[in-house]
Amino acid sequence: MICLGFLFLATLVATPAPLATSHFLETPRRHSFLSPGLEFAHSKLEKDNRRKQTDTTMRITLNIFNPQAGEQDSLLTLEIFPDMTLATLRESIQAESSIPPTSQHIYHNGRLISDDAQTMEQLQIVDGEMLAVHVREMRGSTGVPEQARRTQPRRPAQNEQDPELIRLQILGQPALRQQLQSQHPELAAAVENPARFAQIFHDSQNREQRERQERQREIERLNDDPFNVENQRKIEEMIRQERVMENLQNAMEHNPEVFGRVHMLYVDVEVNGHPVKAFVDSGAQATIMSPSCAEACGIMRLIDTRFAGVAHGVGTARIIGRVHSAQIKIGNLFLPCSFTVMEGRSVDLLLGLDMLKRHQATIDLSKDKLIIQGEMIPFLGEAEIPKAEEEAAAQEPTLPGPDGTAIGQRTGAVVPPGQQQQQIPARPQAAQSAPAPAAAAPPSAPQTPTAAQPAPRTANISPQAIESLVSMGATREQAIQALQAAEGDPDVAASLIFF
Repeated sequence: MICLGFLFLATLVATPAPLATSHFLETPRRHSFLSPGLEFAHSKLEKDNRRKQTDTTMRITLNIFNPQAGEQDSLLTLEIFPDMTLATLRESIQAESSIPPTSQHIYHNGRLISDDAQTMEQLQIVDGEMLAVHVREMRGSTGVPEQARRTQPRRPAQNEQDPELIRLQILGQPALRQQLQSQHPELAAAVENPARFAQIFHDSQNREQRERQERQREIERLNDDPFNVENQRKIEEMIRQERVMENLQNAMEHNPEVFGRVHMLYVDVEVNGHPVKAFVDSGAQATIMSPSCAEACGIMRLIDTRFAGVAHGVGTARIIGRVHSAQIKIGNLFLPCSFTVMEGRSVDLLLGLDMLKRHQATIDLSKDKLIIQGEMIPFLGEAEIPKAEEEAAAQEPTLPGPDGTAIGQRTGAVVPPGQQQQQIPARPQAAQSAPAPAAAAPPSAPQTPTAAQPAPRTANISPQAIESLVSMGATREQAIQALQAAEGDPDVAASLIFF
């Protein structure tokens, strides 16, 4: 009996642990006490939960760029969940690629994501997305290899730009990519190639740095002799050029619309029943017509050759004569008008100040209309103006601008790099303000058509005056023509070119 009692007590002591473990492992068996219908519903609910968990699983692809390891665009596929945080994603990337989370710079649609507490759903990362991972050490961290520190030169703070970061931003912003295409075509062409993009970017930065260093060394060399007047003059010119370029870059950044080309004002008119696109120029003294337009309008027979002469401006042009009165239709108005027929004009008809003042015309730029006696005549759009405007724009001399651009000397329009057109020697043009008939040659001196103008006289033009105008921004041909018209006076010649 005593032995049986001890055996019974030992059984009672040893029984609870196995029973608890068995109860924990066999917990689902408690449903066997439920009715068959409830047990089937519970089983179906568990299957739906497992299917829902499977449906919420998303698969993304990571494009890993690790320049330190020499890897170029390695791909990694991971399965994630909508409620997974960015920190968990970094740990998953580290487990698969051994890249520490502090070196992972993850980009989604060209935008850097850095909030580790946000979930994939909050970041709007869906199934099938591709993320870019750029591997680089944090600035100022002690994890940068010593060899990299020795090989990479120290740059100023403003030059510490990551080309891969810039490339990803360009890929995510079409407007930025279009701007890069117009300003730096070579760099824009390499935006799909990380290695080529980084090479061109660093070459450009190194070139700019070398130019700055050379300029600084030149200034230091000039400062070695502070009492040399010529050295001080060169320093002053270098500083002035830097201020000019700084002003130009500020204008291009903060006021870029001033560099756009503004097309001139044209209206549709009819002269003697013939349609003509007339150029409205309130700065011209007289209304001018080309000989070809006068021939097409049938008023060549009405030219009074007693008003023939030569117009002087930037170059010279021959005045054939004057048509004292002809009918011109502007809108629904029929108005009398006089024309000075002149050679060398790039437009068929120019409505000058005499015509505009006589009929009290108003140039309303807010409405983009020419108003004459209450009649509103719309100005022509850029696509409707004569092609001579484009030819004149192609002949415009340019100056070098920042980032390889060219800037027109007259209009200030910016031409993207690689699109500079070859300059074509322009024909002698009359000044915008045509001379009055009183300034023409005397009526008694008959004018005969000539095939070519006589050779210009340059005996009274000093080389110093030509160089002075060229340094102000004019071309050599413009300077010579202006000095010829001004009889060698550089001040008058400058006013003819720039005013």
